[in-house]
Amino acid sequence: MTGKRALFIAATFLMVPGLSMAAAKNVKLGFINSITGPEAPIGENLSNGVTLAIEDLKKEGIDVDLIKEDDTGKPEKSMAAFEKLGTRDNVVGIVGPYSSKCASALAKLAEKYKVPLLIPVASKDDITRQNLKWTFRLSATTNDYATILLDMATRLGKPKTMAIIDENTDFGTSGAKSAKEYAARKHITVVAEESYSPGSPDYRSTLASIKAKNPDLVFMVSYVADAILLMRQSREIDLKPQAFLGAGAGFATVPFAKEQDISNDVFSSTQWTGHVNWPGAKQFNERYKARFGKEPTYHASTAYESMIIMGETAAKAGSPERTRDLLKRGKWNGIMGEVRFADYDGYTNQNKHQMLVEQIQNGVFVTVYPPQYASGKPVYPFPGFKK
Repeated sequence: MTGKRALFIAATFLMVPGLSMAAAKNVKLGFINSITGPEAPIGENLSNGVTLAIEDLKKEGIDVDLIKEDDTGKPEKSMAAFEKLGTRDNVVGIVGPYSSKCASALAKLAEKYKVPLLIPVASKDDITRQNLKWTFRLSATTNDYATILLDMATRLGKPKTMAIIDENTDFGTSGAKSAKEYAARKHITVVAEESYSPGSPDYRSTLASIKAKNPDLVFMVSYVADAILLMRQSREIDLKPQAFLGAGAGFATVPFAKEQDISNDVFSSTQWTGHVNWPGAKQFNERYKARFGKEPTYHASTAYESMIIMGETAAKAGSPERTRDLLKRGKWNGIMGEVRFADYDGYTNQNKHQMLVEQIQNGVFVTVYPPQYASGKPVYPFPGFKK
């Protein structure tokens, strides 16, 4: 094992009393993800992150029998997958799913079947606000997504008004609610609230209605395809706020960034970047690019770290009950920074994650906030679309 690889594994190794390399063994785990369906472009990032995690666990001496299930982004399929994994496959723990609507459906199933569920990325606030003992979340919440963006915007300028446009899913509704509540605390008036059904063909009338209100900020919650179409049609009607703020998801993906005519200078909250100074993050970024030929998103890193944590914990524990107990007691410090599943502000088993803000500059994601994590300077206010 090379020195760099040894340091990388050490950075992610579980820090729970009594855990050692000698305790490693075979462990059966489940992984639920949107492998196909409309959310598959982001699901691919999760799958790739988990692939790298399984390789690293093996190097630690932990052989994972991983059973993968495709929920296609549908809650009913996600629930059927969980029931299969928990009853027929008898897994010790489950990582996933991707979307908030599926994670919401699974949270109470974890309680019913007493199988620990570790959610890597779904961010709807209420998922970990139900006092559930078997559900854990590494991901930040939608409140965190909104907070970091509005903190940045009020640091860079003096916005007084904001429009919100979101898809009418669990993720979109929760993100919009969080943005509206935090805007009030920042003395920003929400002058327009627009929800839409995912996959709609035309948003121009909605965007024109927003343009008529002349908001300083436009806060958007969307997955990839809708994020691209919303920005393309914003360009068509020449919508020009002080800033476009994307709450992660579609705005934090490589396909969105590549659409430079409409993505340039858009901000997005994110949970991770390839140059953040958390242990092993830069190495993970380079390794991912070399392996898969593309940039990783935060979905890949959260899935990687979640599988590392679940694999190490389950190998030590040997049973679902013991795995749950060690997840509750554990502390980690790896590519997602410090991780601990705590109870605070009404949350249970929720990691209080440090969020970041990226801005797409000439097709490249640049970390611009908070200042201590920034790799470049933000462009503010929005200069307008390039013609």
